[in-house]
Amino acid sequence: MARVVSLYLPLWPTDRIRKRLGKDAPAPETPLALAGREGRRRVVLSVDLAARKLGLRFGIPVAKAQALYPDLVLMDADPEGDRLGLEKLALWFQHRIAPIVAVDTPDGLVLDTTGADHLHGGELPMLKDMVHRMAGAGFRAKAVVADTWGAAHAIARYGRAPIAVVPSGGTASALADLPVEALRLPATIVEGLATLGVSRIGPLAAMPRAPLALRFGPDVARRLDQAFGRIGEAIVPVRPVDPVAVSRNFAEPIGAAETIARYIGKLVPLLCQGLDEHGQGVRRLDLLLHRVDSRTAAIRVATAMPVRDVTRLTRLLCEKIETFDPGFGIERMVLVASLAEPMDRRQTVSSLIAEEEAGVSDLIDTLANRVGTQALYRFAPVESDLPERSFCRVPALSPEETKDWPDHWPRPTRLLARPEPVQAMAELPDQPPLFFIWRGVRRKVKCADGPERVFGEWWKNDAELTIARDYFRVEDTSGERFWLYRAGDGEHGETGSQGWFLHGIFG
Repeated sequence: MARVVSLYLPLWPTDRIRKRLGKDAPAPETPLALAGREGRRRVVLSVDLAARKLGLRFGIPVAKAQALYPDLVLMDADPEGDRLGLEKLALWFQHRIAPIVAVDTPDGLVLDTTGADHLHGGELPMLKDMVHRMAGAGFRAKAVVADTWGAAHAIARYGRAPIAVVPSGGTASALADLPVEALRLPATIVEGLATLGVSRIGPLAAMPRAPLALRFGPDVARRLDQAFGRIGEAIVPVRPVDPVAVSRNFAEPIGAAETIARYIGKLVPLLCQGLDEHGQGVRRLDLLLHRVDSRTAAIRVATAMPVRDVTRLTRLLCEKIETFDPGFGIERMVLVASLAEPMDRRQTVSSLIAEEEAGVSDLIDTLANRVGTQALYRFAPVESDLPERSFCRVPALSPEETKDWPDHWPRPTRLLARPEPVQAMAELPDQPPLFFIWRGVRRKVKCADGPERVFGEWWKNDAELTIARDYFRVEDTSGERFWLYRAGDGEHGETGSQGWFLHGIFG
């Protein structure tokens, strides 16, 4: 089953204007409207959130809007610039999310994420990442993934949740209560349905088709079938400028996994030859499979480093063959290096030079394409006194850091995600606890070392100006060792709650 994401940008024109103007842009609380020509009239074409709250809507004559709202900031609309901006955004998402991305004019994108969500940790993390990236760039966005373009488009624009995952097979129930406008029908048909008392998709879908087709033409049935997945709707992806790509057309459709693998093995060497001529290695590889029913399936694999190893790339692609449905057959295969980076030529190994060094990049590529790139990482040191801020996650094959791990005090092998409160008893404020109770188990302390006092990072957060922690390494009577701390210096209340917490476990 295909999975399609609709990314809805409700304020794309005004958000784009604000981002382009930068510091000279109107304040967020100032209503902003974009005006343009509609026939001989000059009307409002787009409004921002502040203007919407005032009641300003699309299509109001400019003179009327200025008379009703004297504080309104009016600028010229740029529909062509908005379209080009969406195309650039589509290419950006194509590089990072999925190989099939198209513009869903005038205010969104559509992405076929079938077989690509695993690279981003699943569908929900992928949608959250998309919305958060857009919010970080200054654009409001909503994202929905569903079985069809029509369903995802409708729920993204008329649903309430900013992020939604419609499970496979749940399209009918998700669409039932949405208005008929969500089906991308012309305004005249929507008005005609309203005169019949039909305002929701559920009742419309239950009506007989023949009277609807006789009165409104074939559009109603076509949009319903597209939304419910009864007929296909091709997504024509944007293409990057001059990518390294190879293709193969078939006189007869192919569908067997062995046949597809054989032709993958023929396309990959041609692609690697093209990459070698450009001095590049592939970081992200897309295999587009055009089916005879006009649908396109896609396989995306990624590598941690630039690669043009035929064997490795062939194996990564062949492992994904079972993840897509060839339908009635595939008539064309296109292999595209959607992300390539410079890669130097290397001297091949011979008996006259040193032996080839064993690397782990092949293993990491194999695992990352199975479990997702976000599931593979390593830790790197960060300059911070607080233990939970003293490390960060970096890609598995990122360059070695120049910073060293702090070694002036021992650190536990396992650091808990969050410090867990414990009940403890200490004789004096600067002494370790005599015993503590963690997760219902009372542990008597046999020996201890400390305290190691850690202060808050007041230069980052004013609330940490007086914060202090006293860490102790303790060993209980069974030989297990723990890392405990008291929140505060044991005397002054402003330094912490004076409660005890367990923060780590030594091996």
